Amino acid sequence: MSLQHEKGVALVTGAGRGIGKAIALRLAGCGYHVVCVSQSAGSCGAAAEEINQNGGSAEALAVDVSDATAVREACESILGKHEVVDVLVNNAGITRDGLLLRMSEDDWDQVMATNLSSCFYWVKGLSRPMTRKRHGRIINISSVVGLMGNAGQVNYAAAKAGMLGFTKSLAREFAGRSVTANVVAPGFIDTDMTSSLTDEVRGKISAQIPLKRLGKADDIAAMVEFLASEEANYITGQVFTVDGGMVM
Repeated sequence: MSLQHEKGVALVTGAGRGIGKAIALRLAGCGYHVVCVSQSAGSCGAAAEEINQNGGSAEALAVDVSDATAVREACESILGKHEVVDVLVNNAGITRDGLLLRMSEDDWDQVMATNLSSCFYWVKGLSRPMTRKRHGRIINISSVVGLMGNAGQVNYAAAKAGMLGFTKSLAREFAGRSVTANVVAPGFIDTDMTSSLTDEVRGKISAQIPLKRLGKADDIAAMVEFLASEEANYITGQVFTVDGGMVM
């Protein structure tokens, strides 16, 4: 199936590495100008440079997505330059794992702010021009952990589960303006975060997955590409697991 895109602007948070970088590269390949956002100027800058060197169009923006003021100022700057962001992908996330009884309030607050509150900040800052244009895509990257739970990740699971309710409510609020909102929930994906796992641990993880292997970042990027396309204009408020069959 050929996916046709209107050339516009896409913003991807957490675009400096892993899933976020794969999404940024994929959307650039579709003809979008991609705003690559991460906390590190070096990582988002490298992603944008790679896109530009490969014939695409991108810019980098270093933002602490957990900081409401920083995100608001970034949104104002972006809209001053581009007028509208057509595709918003909230992908930025962190982990601060630990059992609940040992988890600090700071570990809870940091994960909730970075993984969940940031989605609210970006959507609030960028959605009004989408509604005026009567076209836009909001794609939030959650996790199967938000559907299943996971011991040692009450903060991460709560934030990722919160993204589901947030997105479903957005879908209802924005449907009348033809702006869609959907969730992609990855399973275990082979990224920098999982590369440090021992072969034994990777084997145990793979054993839990019906397809018996970890996914690739590009598997997630492919789903985002579809949801950003015109072929997905009648899909909103949905959760798409890309997990090798873990959640059925």
